[in-house]
Amino acid sequence: MNKTLATLVVAGTLPFLATFAASAQDYPAKDVRVVVPWGAGGGTDAIARKITTLAESELGGTMYVENVEGGASATGVMEVMNAAPDGYTVGALTYDSVITVPRQGLLKSYSMDKLDPIARITSEPDAIMVGKNAPFQTFDDMVEAAKERPGEVRVGIQNIGSRTHLAMLRLQELTDTQFDLIAYPGGAAPQKEALLSGEVDVVVTSLGDFAPLIQSGDAKGIIEFSEERNPTYSDVPTTKEAGLDLQIGSFILLAVPAGTPDDVKAKLTEAYKGAYDSEAFQSWVSNIGVTPSWIAGADAQSWMEATQTELFQLMDEIEGK
Repeated sequence: MNKTLATLVVAGTLPFLATFAASAQDYPAKDVRVVVPWGAGGGTDAIARKITTLAESELGGTMYVENVEGGASATGVMEVMNAAPDGYTVGALTYDSVITVPRQGLLKSYSMDKLDPIARITSEPDAIMVGKNAPFQTFDDMVEAAKERPGEVRVGIQNIGSRTHLAMLRLQELTDTQFDLIAYPGGAAPQKEALLSGEVDVVVTSLGDFAPLIQSGDAKGIIEFSEERNPTYSDVPTTKEAGLDLQIGSFILLAVPAGTPDDVKAKLTEAYKGAYDSEAFQSWVSNIGVTPSWIAGADAQSWMEATQTELFQLMDEIEGK
């Protein structure tokens, strides 16, 4: 390259670099889109909207939540993976996003390497809940009913292959029972409709997902897949108390497209951390029974990888591979 050409290249590059530096320094210069890969009205949607509303003031710019359903969260997460790495697209990933979809391997272009985690904001066990008109109101009675009528007790899970499906397969194995497992793709919202309409007697998801129905008396938690009782719903027994080696649940992990500038990620992380630590958020999650749990940056990445390894192995054991 001759001297004149080199000078032109450098001269042409400097304005671009200056623009990029300014955009990073002035971030956010436009609205930030937060993709929730589940339907409106579910637990993930409610939590993502609450913390994003609080993070907006911390960030100093407009942030909005958009629900992009489909494919056990894959449709929405793929939009985040394919977005420009500029900090203007954030995804709220859940268990299915990190575990179910990657393990099934149905989408070759779906790879967690295309995302950079910002922070995990919740980590909550799943639970079994019954409707107020269910023929049984305790876990022991539910198990007894399933043994008396194998395959007849209707249980609303989420997607086939989801964590709620995995939990029920494991529960059947541990209790020598057989349930009628009915899938409701789309998260907790369609499960609520199924329980209220009487399509199912039982649902499996987190207590926080069903907080409004529990508070109204339309649903009741009968066991939580955890070792310690939920501080909000302390009347719900745990699988450990029942002598069952079964602890499983979901989480919300905020992530951006891989390659997003470090300073932009730092601003987003700081904004969400401020929202997370606020009295408004902490009191809200306590009221609905959601367990806040913060891990950020490299720690969030390590946690995600370790969780995948552990749960993939558990799935292999259950499936007899």
